[in-house]
Parts: sequence; C-alpha cells; structure tokens
Amino acid sequence: MINHTMIVSFDQPLPDAELDQYLADIEQVMLDSGYAQSVATRRHLPVPGEEAIPALIATAIVQVAVADMDALAKAFTAPGMHEVIDRWQSRHPYKVAWANHEALV
Repeated sequence: MINHTMIVSFDQPLPDAELDQYLADIEQVMLDSGYAQSVATRRHLPVPGEEAIPALIATAIVQVAVADMDALAKAFTAPGMHEVIDRWQSRHPYKVAWANHEALV
C-alpha cells in the first residue's frame, strides 16, 4: 500500500464552509476514481508564531491510500479529477506539496 499525503496551502484564508466543500470535493473525486482504498482529510492545527517561519504552512492535509504506484498514477488521470482541481484553483488559488510513502505506523 502507498499513501499519497498532500499538504494543501491556500493563498488566502477560506471560510469554514468553503474549506469543508473543497475537502469533500477532493475526497469524492478520489473515491470516484476507483483507485483510492481510503481518503482522509483534516484541517491544519495552527501553532502561535508559525506564520513567522518561512515555510509552506498547510491549510489542510489530504491522505489517499492506494494499492501501488500504478494505481496512484491512474487516480490522477481519472475523469473529473482535473475539473475539480481547476475549479478550486480558479476560485481560491492554492499550493500543494506532497509525499508518496508507505504507512507511517
């Protein structure tokens, strides 16, 4: 099993309802791909003073579990994937950092 962990950082703060919808849309399109075995999303928990650190600070985390690297590649070419990404990027620009890895525990 491979985990694809995305650190999503929106350029501007989002209202809670908008962030909830983004996370729901990403989760649904990944599950609809047929390649994701599970999808978990969480909000970033900020710590006082972190904004002073010159790093990509998350708005949210998305973790997708897939069987293998082939399934991961196919998930990102699934119908609807780029439409969801493009729609959100056009409304609320964001950056993503990610890591593909085996389970941490």
